[in-house]
Amino acid sequence: MLLPFEMLNKLVALSAVWMELFAVALLALFFLRKREWARALSEVVARGALLVGAALSWGAIAVSLYYSEVLGFEPCGLCWMIRVFSYPLAFLLTLAWWRGDGSIADYAISLAVPGLLIALYQHYLQMGGTEVVGCPATGGAADCAARFLFEFGHVTFPWLAVAYFLLIITLMLHLRSRSSANRLHRNPALRQ
Repeated sequence: MLLPFEMLNKLVALSAVWMELFAVALLALFFLRKREWARALSEVVARGALLVGAALSWGAIAVSLYYSEVLGFEPCGLCWMIRVFSYPLAFLLTLAWWRGDGSIADYAISLAVPGLLIALYQHYLQMGGTEVVGCPATGGAADCAARFLFEFGHVTFPWLAVAYFLLIITLMLHLRSRSSANRLHRNPALRQ
C-alpha cells in the first residue's frame, strides 16, 4: 500500500527535522568532548557511527529513488550532483561497518562536504535566491529552483540532503576523533 503523497511528504520532512536536531546535538557534543561526560557520549556515538551512517545513506537512496522512479519527479541537474556525492556513501559506509574500519571517516567527510554545499545552494535557489551558478538543467530536465516538497516552512528536497550530509559529517567527526585517539593510544611515538 502506498502512502498518500501528503503524508509521505510530512514523514520525509519530519525525518529532515530529526536529522537537523541530531546533527546540531552531535556537533555540540563534539566540541564539548574535552569534558568527561561528553567524551563518554562521543565514544558511544563513534561506536555506532558507521552503522547509523550506512543506514542513513541507504535511506537517502531509497527516498530519492522512490520520489523519482515511483512517483515520477524528475531530478534536476543539482539533484543529480547531490546524488553523485550521496550514493557512494552507502556503499563505503556499509563496507567500513562490515570490516570495522573507522579510517573511512575522512573519505566520507570528503564526499559529504561538497554534497552539503551543492544542497545548500539548491535550497537557496528554491527559497527564492537568485542564481549565482547556472542550473545544469538541459533540454527537458527539471528546473533546479522548482520545489516539489515544502514542509514546516523550510524543508525542501535539498534541505533534506543538507540535514543528511550534516548528520553524516558529525557522525564521521566523532568516528575520526575516536580513531585518532585509538591510534595515539596504540602508538606512543605519534604523540610527539
